[in-house]
Amino acid sequence: MLVSTASLRAETTEERLRRGDEVVRSLNAGSSPPTLEGLRAEFPFLADAITGYALGDVWARPVLDARTRQLAAVAAFAALGHRPFMKIHANYALNAGVKEDELKEIVYLTTVHAGFPRAIEAAQTLSELFKERAQRPGSAK
Repeated sequence: MLVSTASLRAETTEERLRRGDEVVRSLNAGSSPPTLEGLRAEFPFLADAITGYALGDVWARPVLDARTRQLAAVAAFAALGHRPFMKIHANYALNAGVKEDELKEIVYLTTVHAGFPRAIEAAQTLSELFKERAQRPGSAK
């Protein structure tokens, strides 16, 4: 089921922002990410664009589930070499039920589509994230 473009245009900005906020909180254990909050303080237009469009319109679409969207985002950021964003979305992916081995498969695929240097960077990023999560209180590892 696709969200019709006409219905998206009919919504208010407040509705899109609310939906975007719900999406990001569902991915981030109920809180708004510090990166987004930092932007909101200094660059409110950018924060609203991310929340309203990227999260409220695109990420809230019903066709893909959160796991699939996060795997796609991790793969894209790995291929582009955007380590900080890859790490954020890999964390969201784990929160959405993706397994560490599934994220490692993204690294292996990155070698084919973006090359070994990008895959090595992605592997280093995931290693950092896995260690950070293992050190959190209440961690299963």
